[in-house]
Amino acid sequence: MGAFHAYDIRGIYNEDFDKEIAYKVGYFIPRLLNTDKVLVGRDCRLSSDEIHDYLIEGLTDAGADVYDLGLSTTPMVYFATATYGFKASVQITASHNSKQYNGMKVSRENALPVGYDNGLSQIKDWIDTNEPMPKSDKKGEVYQKEIKQEYVDFLLKYKGDYSNLNISFDLSNGMASLFARQLFGDKPHYIYDTMDGSFPNHEPNPLVQKNVQALKELVQKNKSDIGVIYDGDADRVMFVDENSRFISPDLIIALLAHYFVDERHLSGLVLQDIRSSKAVPEYLSKMNCKVETWKVGRANAAIKLREIDGVWGGELAGHYYFRDFFYSDSGLLASILVLRVVSNLKAQGISLSQAMSEIEKYQNSGEINFRVEDKQGAMEAIKAHFLSKEEPTSIMDFDGYRVEFEQWWFNIRPSNTEPYLRFICEASSKDLLENKINETKEILFSQFNASM
Repeated sequence: MGAFHAYDIRGIYNEDFDKEIAYKVGYFIPRLLNTDKVLVGRDCRLSSDEIHDYLIEGLTDAGADVYDLGLSTTPMVYFATATYGFKASVQITASHNSKQYNGMKVSRENALPVGYDNGLSQIKDWIDTNEPMPKSDKKGEVYQKEIKQEYVDFLLKYKGDYSNLNISFDLSNGMASLFARQLFGDKPHYIYDTMDGSFPNHEPNPLVQKNVQALKELVQKNKSDIGVIYDGDADRVMFVDENSRFISPDLIIALLAHYFVDERHLSGLVLQDIRSSKAVPEYLSKMNCKVETWKVGRANAAIKLREIDGVWGGELAGHYYFRDFFYSDSGLLASILVLRVVSNLKAQGISLSQAMSEIEKYQNSGEINFRVEDKQGAMEAIKAHFLSKEEPTSIMDFDGYRVEFEQWWFNIRPSNTEPYLRFICEASSKDLLENKINETKEILFSQFNASM
């Protein structure tokens, strides 16, 4: 069962998990989260209907009532979980993965994530050890729960006047298609705006640049002020500027201050992940915001933002979290706020690229993946090498290492699921950046048999 991961259950359907596993996950969730009512949503993947049916069969055989949202974005499931006080919910999705994948994102009360360390490992253990699964004396009921309009109404509270903007959207044939036209109207330019779980145009992962190419061309063709692209389940969003240049998602954390600070006068704690640019806290400090750095992934970020009562936060992967949204992430809400900022900037004669040039001050490698068997040994070697050459200004030792120096920094962290090390580096100049990347490659290739 290779589908149980740090943040969710996910894998190639009928290889890493199947309908029988979906049934068992459903059966054990009520026991794990001590509830007899479970909320369920699903994305449009071709296997989602079958997983949905077997998951619900397991839930109801365990005696739990199911409240079925039908087709949903993942953030809509978070919204319904928190709004209606459910102690358990499941969204059937594989997020940004390609069509052969599927999975389940499990949440508990207040839409807090259930990851491997706080529940999924227990379900896996019950399944692995063939824990008895007697059917409940009273089979649970299934109720259809329709909240789409309520969710749209919630999002519209944050929408600005975008009438001065020329916007291009790529909905990736994913779940953003459920709501985009209701939220943004018919004036913007849309591509791939019908739900299709075979993802016929590109994989629903906007971090991979070939998947953003069609949006870049659309922005250029229509002379748009901004391009917006969502992943498959609409919990992530990314942007390109009016020059069709992709904007590194971590920098959007800083841009969002123009809504929270300038419009709402909310300064306070902001969350970033350990891979985020040094430019983010530097920019936000000028706006009286203090940035907290934490581990990668919703299972960490949503809990941390609640713990520090942060106003908002974000990740390099394009997740953005909001106190206003139960400390959870929403691609649609993030895009609504970013468009509001861009509209206000345009009214002042400032383009998106000009605004981003005020934030982006460093040369960044982006995340580089190295295939390494001895991940811990390689991490220690990289850290020791650079510390032997230069005095650090900061060392963070969670989620791998982030080591900062006067003119540059790096983060090296292990993949949770694969024999990969993920390396990211940022420097004050392109030459310095290339030197540090080459030093890292030399150590990994010569001492650890790494490949890329």
